[in-house]
Amino acid sequence: MPYRIDISCPPDDALDRLVQLGALDIEPANDGLAAIIPDGVTPDAVAAALGVAGVIVSPAVARDNGSVWLLSPRAVRIGSVLIAPAEVTAPHNALRLTDSAAFGSGHHPTTALCIEALEEALTIAVPDSVLDVGTGSGVLALAALMMGVSRAVGLDIDADALKIAAEHARLNNLADRLQLVPGGPDVVDGVWPLVVANVLAAPLIEMAPVLVRRVGSRGRLILSGIPWSLESEVRRTYQRLGMRHIRSETSSGWTALVAQASW
Repeated sequence: MPYRIDISCPPDDALDRLVQLGALDIEPANDGLAAIIPDGVTPDAVAAALGVAGVIVSPAVARDNGSVWLLSPRAVRIGSVLIAPAEVTAPHNALRLTDSAAFGSGHHPTTALCIEALEEALTIAVPDSVLDVGTGSGVLALAALMMGVSRAVGLDIDADALKIAAEHARLNNLADRLQLVPGGPDVVDGVWPLVVANVLAAPLIEMAPVLVRRVGSRGRLILSGIPWSLESEVRRTYQRLGMRHIRSETSSGWTALVAQASW
């Protein structure tokens, strides 16, 4: 597991040396630097590379279900959407999120791919509603609302995630436009013109027959959380169910897939 180091009075080229060691994040701290170091690099190796007697080691905090490592929450811009921690100064139109355990801080490639796909879809037409399957922090549903969608429904099997998504909706004054429902796509009825599901490849394949029934006529479906090596398997699963593949985009080994209903 990656760990945090703190270095007092680092050498002038410490930043470059930490990057060469594969540091996952680096920022100023007190009179020195802090960094998150991969577990394959020992603290002694870090000290030797920096030419210092030693470094202070402490646990690092994982975010997005252990897939993102940051020293502290920070703002991130994805297309026109600025996602900012609740406690930092940011423009009034920023999407505010708390530092929580729910997936969807904005820093994971799958979240960025989904928001980019959402923004592209909304430049073509702005639907009146969106269904977000596996809503996590609520980031995708809330981003869609901030981009002009009137209403959103967020589904998640994790009760804690739904509580966090509700908090984020209140924080962004969007609680009256976001409905949160425990469960998967089988717990709701009806269809949506735009459906997004950022989960993982296996559940996407498993829920495919139900998920496509939630997509309205000529509606769009955005799928993410797919390792690039499994993109073709997920794509073929949905094509067999009548979804027409529009495009796929890959970032840092993860793929988002955009499809349209053929009915």
